[in-house]
Order: sequence, then structure tokens, then C-alpha cells
Amino acid sequence: MQLFYDPDIAPPRHTLGEEESRHCIRVLRLGEGERLHLTDGRGTLYECRIVSADARRCTVEIIGTQPDFEPLPYRLTMAVAPTKNAERFEWFLEKATEVGVTTIVPLETARSERRVFKPLRGEKVVTAAMKQSLKAYRPALQPLTPFGDLLAAPFPGRKFIAHCADARTAAGKAYLPSALRKGEEALILIGPEGDFSPEEIDLALRCGFEEITLGRQRLRTETAAVAAVVMVSAINGNSE
Repeated sequence: MQLFYDPDIAPPRHTLGEEESRHCIRVLRLGEGERLHLTDGRGTLYECRIVSADARRCTVEIIGTQPDFEPLPYRLTMAVAPTKNAERFEWFLEKATEVGVTTIVPLETARSERRVFKPLRGEKVVTAAMKQSLKAYRPALQPLTPFGDLLAAPFPGRKFIAHCADARTAAGKAYLPSALRKGEEALILIGPEGDFSPEEIDLALRCGFEEITLGRQRLRTETAAVAAVVMVSAINGNSE
């Protein structure tokens, strides 16, 4: 299946943007009469037939519609501090999209190594990963968000902070797969290479976050973030 993305699909005929048209006609060498699939990134999958194989304005006729195509059986928001090496954070964006995530929030923390996030580049990575993994739901990528602003925003599900310091509560740090139950909406915070500051951890706990561990291994920021996404997917039986 060849999957293309356009958030503004307008049946019964739709013209792809220039970039998608070029990829369709010049790269994949598809021609009139051949079929492809489109998604709006909000869960609808469209089966289409090419009616005009123009490399700048490829027009397709929509011949089938499938709403709610393979939705995630859970909702997960990952708030992660961007890494000093931008490519490492982009790797996280790609893998999180492939495995399954609802929302991604680049998080500015006290010890952040990168305080600038280029949203356009991040959006392209997410879109490419969505198409490559044949998903009809595109994760929402939020702008760089200060730690305090994220904590102050309402969230309807359970909230977790993963950190490397000693446990700060009597209950201790729970192992994520043991703490989260299937079907629960979750928000997980992953800090920078220098970890969250003690003040940030304390503030998160006061705001209703639960402290968690992802295991005994010490992980890089992007590795820890992907590990958390995989754990949530496994908890919810997303591979079944």
C-alpha cells in the first residue's frame, strides 16, 4: 500500500500538493488508473485512483473511504526534553510514531541541553514515519513547552515522571509496566541527559504525578522515551 498524507482531503476528487505529487509520479512512477491510499491524519483512509498523473498537481478520484482505520487502543502523551543532538530527538519522534503515540510535547526543563525546537522539521519527521508505518492517525506535535506550563495544564489521565534520582515518596518509584493499567490514558515525562532537577521532581509530585522507573539500566533521553512508548504499547496489547 502506498500511503500519502493531506489534512485537507476534499472528496470526490482531490489534488495532491506539489511534494506529494512529485513523489507519486516522479519517484514511485505511478500513472493514470493506478491506485494509492490517502489519509487525513485523523483516522480516515481513502482509496484513490489517479486521474491526472501531473508531477506538480496529481489529481486522484476517491473510490473508497474507511473511517477510524486501525486506531490506537490507548491514549499516550509523551513530554520529552529535546536532546543536544537534534537527530537523536528526531529518531525518537520517528520511532514513537511508528510504535504508537497520541501527542508529543518537546519539554523545556531546568537542565535542558537544547532550548530551541524546529517544529517544521519535527512535523516532517512525524509525517514521514506515519506514512512509512501505514497509519491513518498522525500524532500531534506540540511546540516547545516550559516544564511549569505543562504541569499547570489539566490532564484527564494518569501522570508519570521518570527520573534517575532516589525515590522521593514512601511508595517509591514504580516500574511503569506494573503501574499503568490497560486502557488508561497516560502522560509520561522524560527529562534531559542531566535528569530533572530535584525541584522539578518535587513540583511534579505535588501536581499529582507518580514517580516511575523504566528499569535498572541507565538510558539516554531518546532511548528512555522510546522504551516508555514500547512499554505502554505492550501493556495495551497493541501487537495482538
